[in-house]
Amino acid sequence: MAGAPRGLTLNPLPRGHDNHQDVRMNQVTISEEDRRALGLWAADCVELVLPLFEAEAPSDTRPREAIEGIRAFVRDGRRTGRLRAMAWAALAAARDVDDPAATAAARAAGYAAATPYIHPLSTPHQSRHALAPAVYEARASELAAGDDAAVGDGEIRRAIGHAPPEVRELLRRMPPRSPGRGRLDTLYFELDSALRR
Repeated sequence: MAGAPRGLTLNPLPRGHDNHQDVRMNQVTISEEDRRALGLWAADCVELVLPLFEAEAPSDTRPREAIEGIRAFVRDGRRTGRLRAMAWAALAAARDVDDPAATAAARAAGYAAATPYIHPLSTPHQSRHALAPAVYEARASELAAGDDAAVGDGEIRRAIGHAPPEVRELLRRMPPRSPGRGRLDTLYFELDSALRR
């Protein structure tokens, strides 16, 4: 569409429930290569904190299976119902442990397995899905270190250093994140801002 930034098009969505208002939302192009690069980056970030969960719930394999599932997607490129179920299962595992670091690690695994399912919409919500695995990995690491923000900041720098060009370009097609108020918001903002450079 003329005037739209590269990678963005305006597509009307169905009318709202009340049929009084047209809703329009920018869409982005997300290739299968983008999805695989995002999934691989997410898996590489999250795998580092899986031992935090496994120490608290040694017999619960759901987060590790989610990471194995996203790695299988990276290899064969097929989004399956099984992968989506693995993502949900890892998120459920996060609710089943009492340790905050283990909870964050399991959430990171669930969000990593869900990365192939982000919608091609230019919204902060979708960029949040793309960033969540690295953000929750950083949060798990800092919680395990006694809530030391310097540890989380270091993990964010590591994630930035390992982010492939496809992930950076994908985020540039979405609106930037605002700083927010809480620690998770700060981690999202730091990661998002740096990946756009």
